[in-house]
Amino acid sequence: MLNSLYIENIAVIEKTDIEFYNGLNILTGETGAGKSIVIDAINAILGKRTSRDLIRNGSETATVYASFSNVNDIVKSKLSENGYSLEDDELIISRTMSLAGKNNCRINGRPANVSFLKELGLNLINIHGQHESYELFSPETHINYIDNLASNGGLLSEYKSAYKLYKSLKKELNDFLKSETNREQRIDVLSYQVEEIENADIKVGEIEELNDERRFLMNVEKVTSQLHKAKNSLEGNSASGIIDSLDDVVTSMQKASDLNPSLEELFNRFNDLYYELQDCSNELSDSLDEIEANPYRLEEIEERLDLLNKLSRKYGSDEEEILKFLSDAKAELDKLLKFDENANELKDKCDKAEAEAKKIADKLTLSRKNTAVEFERRVKEEMVFLDMPNVEIIVSQTACGLTDNGQDNIEILISANPGEAPKSVSKIASGGELSRMMLAIKTVLASSDLIDTLIFDEVDTGVSGSAAQKVGLKLKEVSKSRQVLCVTHQAQIAALADNHFLISKAVKNNRTFTDIKLLDYDGRLKELARIIGGVEITDTALAHAEELMNYNN
Repeated sequence: MLNSLYIENIAVIEKTDIEFYNGLNILTGETGAGKSIVIDAINAILGKRTSRDLIRNGSETATVYASFSNVNDIVKSKLSENGYSLEDDELIISRTMSLAGKNNCRINGRPANVSFLKELGLNLINIHGQHESYELFSPETHINYIDNLASNGGLLSEYKSAYKLYKSLKKELNDFLKSETNREQRIDVLSYQVEEIENADIKVGEIEELNDERRFLMNVEKVTSQLHKAKNSLEGNSASGIIDSLDDVVTSMQKASDLNPSLEELFNRFNDLYYELQDCSNELSDSLDEIEANPYRLEEIEERLDLLNKLSRKYGSDEEEILKFLSDAKAELDKLLKFDENANELKDKCDKAEAEAKKIADKLTLSRKNTAVEFERRVKEEMVFLDMPNVEIIVSQTACGLTDNGQDNIEILISANPGEAPKSVSKIASGGELSRMMLAIKTVLASSDLIDTLIFDEVDTGVSGSAAQKVGLKLKEVSKSRQVLCVTHQAQIAALADNHFLISKAVKNNRTFTDIKLLDYDGRLKELARIIGGVEITDTALAHAEELMNYNN
């Protein structure tokens, strides 16, 4: 339930801190005092769209804090799924709005976005305002009332998953069948592309290796010249080379070591150098032979790079992308070549998905039919209590094709007067009848609704006298199992309050300020007298107010 609400710089409210309680919380005040601003502040906490016009004149930002306790399991689950924890079972939501259009939202001190506030808000507070009665003018919303009473949430979720799969497969099948007209042309294109890439026999990393070799071969004359120079130095040309000279050194060292054994180690070192240089000379010869043996290698590389660059322009920036294109093209080609087989397989999947969705839709249809009877009876009972004794409520349920909500069109029809056939709500109901009908529906649905806090914003619009009294009694009844906040102009309803808040405004230094306070017994008496008698509170009005309060307590 909603424990407290702190509002700062919202319209005419500079600062106020309101503590709410269990039972029926009534908010009253003169027109324009700021009652709707309190509802706007709560809407902000619930993630609803706000306007910069809501920020108090002269302020850069506006802030709302709300504290909740004993939140339901759906809210706890959503918080847990998104990494938020409850401390001492208390949920604190804050939202700061700026003139720059930025929102700073927090849940128990941690940052959050507005969309998540909205998701949480749907399960924290249910606000019913005057405009919400006009939901009844839209038949497409009526199915929700029946599903809520039937507790069809799980079944509806199961159906939506099945229907989503069916729609996805249906679209895939339709797209697949549409492609048949261009199938042969597409097969020719894909066949050419696959053949062209496969004939190229591309290897990952090949372009880099070829470029490295190309750079080497472009400098081959310089490399060959240096290799010949090194080889001549080792082997000699017209004169002796390093190897011949070293051979003389080795021969001399061998003779010396034969005469002096202590020189044997030095002899071995020269001998090793001699054979090592001979190996180097042989490798130099092999390198020169390899370069000179293939004078056309550079041309081959240029042609290969031209081919790979051509393919990369058509199919991908590198070898991996080209090979990925090849894999995808082969898969699509295989699919097109097996068109009839794949079409039949896809159609079979689609038919099975449709049958599954239809099976669940049938369960929904049956549940709605059974629940509609109970809905008609209970809503009628509530409306009779609310001074509409001749009302008739009919739930019209007709079949349609599979849609997001099943296979049913549902519309609630009403007859408010004897002898009139039930018709669409928009053609029959007056403003007062509309308000009472919505209150009756909310009352019926309250037992199946997990939301702990209900807010009724001037639900008494268009009703007076005994009807207003009945509306108040119904709100009182609902408040026994739910926290109820109600903005009202009716004394009969305000007299039933468990907690009565007065919203008033005053002008100080050419600025308007709104004040919200919880009334004691005397304060309630005066406020009820004001509602009854207007600006001047007479003894008669006070007596009437006291009579209302004593009667209801």
